[in-house]
Amino acid sequence: MTSITSRLHDHIDALPPRAPDPEASAPARRVLGIATAVSVVTLLVSMVALAVDGQEIGGEPAWVKPTKFAIAITLYLLTLRWMLRAVHGHRRTLIVLASVIVLALAIEVVWIDVQVVRGTTSHFNTGAPFDAAAYAAGGVSVSAVFIATIVIAVLALRTRGLDLGVAAGIRWGLGLCVVGMVEAVSMLGNGATSTTTGAHTVGAVDGGAGMPFTDWSLHHGDLRIAHFVGLHMIQALPVLAWVLLRCTRLDERTRRDLLRVAGGAAVVLVGLLWWQAERGQALVEPDASTVAAAMALVAAVAVGAAVVLRRPRTD
Repeated sequence: MTSITSRLHDHIDALPPRAPDPEASAPARRVLGIATAVSVVTLLVSMVALAVDGQEIGGEPAWVKPTKFAIAITLYLLTLRWMLRAVHGHRRTLIVLASVIVLALAIEVVWIDVQVVRGTTSHFNTGAPFDAAAYAAGGVSVSAVFIATIVIAVLALRTRGLDLGVAAGIRWGLGLCVVGMVEAVSMLGNGATSTTTGAHTVGAVDGGAGMPFTDWSLHHGDLRIAHFVGLHMIQALPVLAWVLLRCTRLDERTRRDLLRVAGGAAVVLVGLLWWQAERGQALVEPDASTVAAAMALVAAVAVGAAVVLRRPRTD
């Protein structure tokens, strides 16, 4: 019996390790594909409501926020669905993560739309028991998306065998998306009152003069800007990786290093925008320190890209 068992173990040890399944993400991508289609319908409904409903909430058209969130969620789902192709294996984990993200985003959309129908604000609104409960539910859903995104980023970091440039775009994009989510925490204690648990404007109350559609403050700091830039690097950096792959003849190591320069610059940019907002300074009214920091960032990116491109290339 011992001899048979020993031979069985020897046979198992001699087998080659099972290769990760590149199609393991297919079920999760189907879940995200269905959710994306629903999100597009939600976006269309919000756009129609924005066109026909003239009411305002907090100084802006009531359906602007649902429209903005529908755009952001649709882009996030599309990008995440594409990125999952880069994760090999982990079929069940990816299905769970995709389902959690879809459910959490659905809660977020329902909460925002219901508050618009009720004629009140959604974020930071704790003035009445229902508003406080709805805001808490929204916070839980955002936290779930945050955690799931981190897990997917870790799985993407562990994947081997991808084109180095594309892999760098995906990983930096996911990482910056997480940074953008973290930045949103700074809004929670900002400008808190007896009826709110935070605000996005620094140096004034929410609802002042803002830019068209985004409503970012024209004269005060606005924490939403760094949050926005960080979140949407999940699209910008993979797109940059794809453009470098399709439109240049650079080898993959060079493209990877260019994405590292771009990713590092994006981290600094989010920090710069965050720092500017925390000082109560509007995006369109930078002081000398902000301008100097921005110019230094541009110069550093140019030097970094030049160093990468001047390095001897490989086939």
